[in-house]
Order: sequence, then structure tokens, then C-alpha cells
Amino acid sequence: MNRHISLRALAVIVLLLAGVAAAETPNRVTILYDAFGKSPSLTMDFGFAALVEYGGKRILFDTGNNAKIFEHNVKALGVDLRNIDFVVISHRHADHTSGITYLLTVNPKVKIYVPDEPWGLFARGVKSDIYRKDPSLPADMRYYGGHPPEMFEGGTPWPGGNFIPISQRTEMAHGIFVIPGVSTSPGTLELKELSLAIKSTQGV
Repeated sequence: MNRHISLRALAVIVLLLAGVAAAETPNRVTILYDAFGKSPSLTMDFGFAALVEYGGKRILFDTGNNAKIFEHNVKALGVDLRNIDFVVISHRHADHTSGITYLLTVNPKVKIYVPDEPWGLFARGVKSDIYRKDPSLPADMRYYGGHPPEMFEGGTPWPGGNFIPISQRTEMAHGIFVIPGVSTSPGTLELKELSLAIKSTQGV
């Protein structure tokens, strides 16, 4: 896991929520999954997930490392995943995505915004023009006998998930943005990632 990615992205949220006038539903961030904390009812584990509530919207940010632990912590905190508006996955590492398995059992149609990565975990395919074609080869030595489909479809551990790849800054709801980026941290160079930003009276 690249913890700097998640903490950097979540720090934007926490700073923006601080000092914002309370609405009917309090603006807050609830940590659902982490390797430290004070709550005796939560199971600690290497990974991350948080529920962000702002302006009446409920956003799940990442899903932790273990679906069973994610389920336990969500229930211990009384969080109803059926009522979240959408999900943001910061990056493809397992300690941020494994809870998707449980999430889809309770909210199978929820929109899940993910980094736009060909051949990533989220069924993003690529065009079949990515390789050099040699018509001089016999048919049995060419992809699909020399007649490949237009797209090579990617696989996913979560077939049926409503994954939406994000490649540019997008406003998901009023004042709530998902911003794509690329990791510059050693060991994760070129890893696609998403950050969540909220526009408040203090800026974006």
C-alpha cells in the first residue's frame, strides 16, 4: 500500500471540512478501516477506508484490505452502505479495494469511480491495435486467427460492478470533485490514483 496516496487525498477532505458550518447532516469523515485508532469495537488491519459526509452526500472512499474485516467495521459503526451516493477508489492496491466484494453484496449498483487504467482491476479493456500484426504468419500463429475483435476486454474480480473510470477532473455533485493523478512516490511510479476534493467557503 502507498499510504501517502490515501492520506494525501483524505487530508484535502479533512482540511476542507474543518470550520464549515454544520448542515442538517453533519459534515464529517468517519474512518472505517485502518491499522490504528482508539475504538475497541473496530478490527485493525493494514489498509484504509473512510466514509465522507458533506452537503447531504455520503461518499465511501476506499474499502480496506479484507472484505470480512471491512464488513465487521462497517456494522460496528452502524454505517448503512445501501445509502451511500457513490464510491471513490484511490488506487488499485488490494488494501484499498478488497472490501468491494462485501460492498457489492449490499449495494450492487452503486457507482464506483476508479482510476482510468487499461488492464487494471476494473475491467477497462484496450483497443486491439496495441500489438504489431504480421499477415505473413500462418493463421494459427496470429491473435484470433488474424481477425481480432476491436477491443480486448479486461477482466475483473468483481464482474457486474458499476465501475466508472475517471481520466479528468470531474464534479460528482455540487462542490464535490474527483481529481485524477499519477503517483510520484518511489515504488509506485506511474500508479494511477484519484483524490477527492470538496469546495467549501475556504476554497478547494
